[in-house]
Amino acid sequence: MSEKHLTVPLREEDVRALDAGDIVYLDGIVYTGRDEVHIHALEHAKEGKEIPVDFKDGVIFHCGPIMKKDGDKWVTVAAGPTTSSRMNSLEPEFIEKFGVRAVIGKGGMSAPTIEACQKFGCVYFAITGGAAVSIAKGVEDVLGVEWFELGMPEAIWILKTKNLGPLIVGIDTKGNSLFADVDKEVEANVPKVREKLGI
Repeated sequence: MSEKHLTVPLREEDVRALDAGDIVYLDGIVYTGRDEVHIHALEHAKEGKEIPVDFKDGVIFHCGPIMKKDGDKWVTVAAGPTTSSRMNSLEPEFIEKFGVRAVIGKGGMSAPTIEACQKFGCVYFAITGGAAVSIAKGVEDVLGVEWFELGMPEAIWILKTKNLGPLIVGIDTKGNSLFADVDKEVEANVPKVREKLGI
């Protein structure tokens, strides 16, 4: 396990050098995007339409931030992660179509996303849930917003970050997942727990 500081756009070789359990801090542009962003972007791609941002070599953050207007500028009040399993059915295709290098969220993702990370050179960064205000301190500036008509939490917010983290590599490009490891450990301990409880 090591600590690394990376700058977005991310290089594939830097992403592939990360291992599950590594701690990472990010500088650069991060886009927020939950269910609706994934759905809209994939629909646009199927219809041959352009999307308003370029996700290639970029980072998408499963986050529905709370923003406030300060004069003519948006300010990030809170930036808590959304449960990433909501995007399980969409993420593999999203990674493939748009060349995303990192996904930030909480709770891990399913086997198809682990496979897409391995195949296309993407990692999943886990960030602490319940620390939305603290995470917002890693946002240096809000550069803009797209698809605001979807609503504040569902829009694409373009965030300029500085020292965003700590992020833990939950899924690496080698097929490793901290979340899958925990699931296996829990499963292995179930018989012992049942025996102890007499059930």
